[in-house]
Amino acid sequence: MKILLVEDDLAIGKTVKKAFAENLDECIWEKDGQAGFDQSKTHQFDVIILDLMLPVISGLEVLKFIRHSGDKTPVILLTALGSVEEKVAGLKAGADDYVVKPFAFPELLARIDAICRRAILKPSPTLEAGGLVLDLTTRRVLAGKTEIILSPTEFSILELLIRNSGQVLPKRMLCEHLWESDWEGTTNVIEVHINRLRNKLKKCSGISPIETVRGRGYVLISN
Repeated sequence: MKILLVEDDLAIGKTVKKAFAENLDECIWEKDGQAGFDQSKTHQFDVIILDLMLPVISGLEVLKFIRHSGDKTPVILLTALGSVEEKVAGLKAGADDYVVKPFAFPELLARIDAICRRAILKPSPTLEAGGLVLDLTTRRVLAGKTEIILSPTEFSILELLIRNSGQVLPKRMLCEHLWESDWEGTTNVIEVHINRLRNKLKKCSGISPIETVRGRGYVLISN
């Protein structure tokens, strides 16, 4: 794994970095909040281990910046502050777990394994492309702050297009996705649903990201 450690305590930093190296993990160690946040913006990590009491920018502020930037990398807070209030503040800010110093390295590894498994197993509840956000839990569609009311069929079409944004989907593939794998009906029926979907998107957002590729099918343009 590739791990970002943001910790200003030199003894802890050296010990943890060495332990990760012995575990054959790559660990980048930064000693202040700003440097840690800069690393998170420029590199992809499997997990971030973040101390709360940091110079320049506090760990809590770094965590807020990370989440506000859209970065969903799992974060473990590593701190000597063990009060309930500090734990709640960290978890509300977007932390995935919380380890209080002093700690045993095997415990830290176990917690990393656990949150990485959760991140892999838990699918994202939203899809985003073409200026649209689909909430798969509530079945809501947003263009900015405007909600677009879609029928179940229109929602399913849009979901498939967004999951395959940038790729041309044939009409028959859309029909089979909506109804049955051995669809034998006319594919013209999909044009009716696509037109209705486009009209609703244009009415709410001014544009429709769905384009027709003549003779091939439909594609959702993500940009």
